[in-house]
Amino acid sequence: MSIIVYLVLGACAGLIAGLFGLGGGVIIVPVLIFAFGLLKFPADVLVHLAVGTSLATIIITSSSSVLAHHKRRAISWPVVKQMSIGIIIGTWLGAFAADYISGPALQKLIGVFSLCVALQMALNLKPSAARKLPNKWGQSVAGTIIGSISSLFGIGGGSLSVPFLSYCSVAMPNAVATSSALSLPIAISGTLGHIYSGWNSTQLPEYSLGYLYLPAWLGIILTSALFAKLGAKLAHQLPPIVMKRLFATILTLVAIKFLFFS
Repeated sequence: MSIIVYLVLGACAGLIAGLFGLGGGVIIVPVLIFAFGLLKFPADVLVHLAVGTSLATIIITSSSSVLAHHKRRAISWPVVKQMSIGIIIGTWLGAFAADYISGPALQKLIGVFSLCVALQMALNLKPSAARKLPNKWGQSVAGTIIGSISSLFGIGGGSLSVPFLSYCSVAMPNAVATSSALSLPIAISGTLGHIYSGWNSTQLPEYSLGYLYLPAWLGIILTSALFAKLGAKLAHQLPPIVMKRLFATILTLVAIKFLFFS
């Protein structure tokens, strides 16, 4: 039954990623928290497992997106290279910070983050171009901040890096493409950080690799890429603002559950 849940979750995550251009982690983490709760995983490691597993799935799901954008020459690789320096530092900082936060407290932080994403989607908030990209040091600092937050919440960083790049006058198609490339170092480094930080935990369920739960990871990656393509097709057929507000409503309910009923 749990494998079926992971397969369905992968399909939903892929569909959402294709529809809204969001990393699947926005939905994978909350659903994994619910699923792991039903499986009676220890509360102290349940949320950490959801975050680490989500990051590991993004390694697979973002790869095809990066290749597609690269073929269109839409990725600014110099920006990716410079921001990745900070991202690697930030994702490890985020992984170690998460290890020092209790499971229930981390769940409430994820609830706050979900609420922020929901508001952004519901109000369709987008930063206007206000400045140019900072120098190499500035890009590295931005990467550190984006990487640490992404690693803490188990996301690919698109909800952070796309607004940052847009604010720095990067054209939206290039901002989305470059953000997809930034998701790879976030996911790889963040996954390794969560594996390492959870390696010596004595409360992990069987088939765990640090804070990476392998059965959930496998089930999700088997279906997510396929449904991401379906989501991309549907995105051209459905009213985007209506779909975004519907998803924002779902995220708001998730946030309320985490903040007040966990």
